[in-house]
Amino acid sequence: MPRIAIVLLIAVAVGLAGSAQGAVRIKDLVRFEGVHDNAVLGYGIVVGLSGTGDSSRNYVTQQSVSNMLREFGVNVPAASLNSRNAAAVVVTANLRGAVRAGDRVDINVAALGDARSLAGGTLLVTPLLGVDRRTYAIAQGSLSVSAFRFEQSGSIEQKNHPTAGVIPEGAIIQREIEPPHPDAKGSLDLILNEPDFTTARRVALAINARVPAASAAAVDSGRVRLTGVPLDPAAVVNLVASLETLLVEPDVASRVIVNERTGTIVSGGNVTLSAVTVTQGDIRVSIQERYQVSQPSGFIGRPSAGIRTAVVPEATIGVHEAEAQSIDLAQGATISDLVRALRAIRATSRDVIAILQGIKRAGALHAELVIQ
Repeated sequence: MPRIAIVLLIAVAVGLAGSAQGAVRIKDLVRFEGVHDNAVLGYGIVVGLSGTGDSSRNYVTQQSVSNMLREFGVNVPAASLNSRNAAAVVVTANLRGAVRAGDRVDINVAALGDARSLAGGTLLVTPLLGVDRRTYAIAQGSLSVSAFRFEQSGSIEQKNHPTAGVIPEGAIIQREIEPPHPDAKGSLDLILNEPDFTTARRVALAINARVPAASAAAVDSGRVRLTGVPLDPAAVVNLVASLETLLVEPDVASRVIVNERTGTIVSGGNVTLSAVTVTQGDIRVSIQERYQVSQPSGFIGRPSAGIRTAVVPEATIGVHEAEAQSIDLAQGATISDLVRALRAIRATSRDVIAILQGIKRAGALHAELVIQ
């Protein structure tokens, strides 16, 4: 066997073995309380647009440009500005749970007025504020717009959305966001990304069994509390690093996700069905309408006023009732078995979704059914 094939087989075998265990690192299951992204928002002006900015109808943009020029000693009334080379924009960004002054983050820029495109524009200095109205970052830079829009003689050619763009590392952090520290009693909480009582208990047991320096207890389905945490920052880092690499097998709730728009069905491997019988059939009705034209004949010359051409509609209705098809699923069958059986009888995606809803109402689907 070629060496490449052997390597592929080994890789597949290792992947299957890892997936069979189902163990996940604690750092992928939980987050520390207080560690989360922080949204910031700002209002700014993009300049340098080639006639694709806001029109004179957007007085806000004119006033903003006038105010900006006044800061440099140039007094120009807002009504005198009639250029489409500037656009009012909204700037957004997400700051990580712990940032330091001088760090750079990516920002998103979106047009606020009737600008046609932001391609080629430059964002002027824009403060980014948090929910507490304090400035956390300053944004500025050239936009990267992965779209275009061209107009000529009423014809428009556009790809994606040219009124939104990004500036990689376009904001500089001005105010630090400190990571959480243990409280005065030396306790620190772990918040589960997916609340589950069984998973919370397993996380606490794994910590108590493998990290003697920490004492963990599951407070509820979404919280595990660590007590006896040292107050020294260096000791906290060492403790957290030892916790993050622990492996825990999460208990996943049985759930079936159905997207009605695309016909997509996603389910976990532990979703089972009770014994159920599904009968599927349909009635097709076709209506064809034709028009019969009756033309008077047998007259020589001009007919009298009471004789004229008549148009008579004639409809043909056909009804075709397809033979009902049924499938029987034994106790313990999975969603995969159900979908495979429905495909065998050529059921459409809408049929599959309707059948899943019916099975859920009948009490034979032992999982949460989520319709999107």
